[in-house]
Amino acid sequence: MSMKFTKDHEWVSAENGIAAIGISDYAQKALGDIVYVELPAVGTALRAGKSFGSVESVKAVSELYAPVSGVVTEVNGSLEDIPELLNQDAFATWIIRAELADPGELDSLLEEEPA
Repeated sequence: MSMKFTKDHEWVSAENGIAAIGISDYAQKALGDIVYVELPAVGTALRAGKSFGSVESVKAVSELYAPVSGVVTEVNGSLEDIPELLNQDAFATWIIRAELADPGELDSLLEEEPA
């Protein structure tokens, strides 16, 4: 299960038609101390490139953009109480899981984290 990345510093890792989506290590470092994560509701339709929530840090609020299209099947509720999990390990901390609408969209994403 390999990770793919967007230019906007989101990552996606897909297995059996389900994608885990989070932010890159670069993004969490650029944001600084994360204090709040706005999560979508389960059942929310995602469109690749469109916003699905936001991450708020002591520095700024940044939109989260869906790397792929699909439907949210699960949200990481731990982030509501402990948003700093994203600072501790951005790659181990997924924000949402979604059922992929078109697995082929993964092919257009970056193979490694952009600088």
